Amino acid sequence: MPSTERSALLLAGLLASAGAAHFVAPKQFDALVPRALPGSRRSWTLASGAVELALAAGLAYPATRRTSARAAALFFAAVFPANVQMAHDWRHRSTPARTLAYARLPLQVPLILWARHAARAGE
Repeated sequence: MPSTERSALLLAGLLASAGAAHFVAPKQFDALVPRALPGSRRSWTLASGAVELALAAGLAYPATRRTSARAAALFFAAVFPANVQMAHDWRHRSTPARTLAYARLPLQVPLILWARHAARAGE
C-alpha cells in the first residue's frame, strides 16, 4: 500500500473516530460550539459529526478519495474560526481547558496539509 493511500486511510480513521465521538459523547462537543452560531449547539455538534463521518467514508473509498480529501481540507479550514472563538471564550478557564483551546489553533495547519497529501492518493 503506497504511503499516500495509507495516509488517506489514517485520516479517514481519525475523522471516523471524531465523527462517532460527536454522537457517543455530544455534550463535550456542545461546549465547543461558539455561542454566536445560530441554532442549538447540539445541532451543530451532530451536523459536524455527520460531516466528519461522510468525509471519512469518502476518504476510505478510492473513487471519492481525492474529492473527499479536498473537502476535508476545506472542513478543517472552516472550523478554524470556531477554534479561535473557543480559545477566546475559554481564556479564563482552568489551565488544562485553556491549553486544549489554544492547542487546537495550530493543529488545523497539519490537518489541512494532511488532507491535501491524502488528495494525492486519489489521483
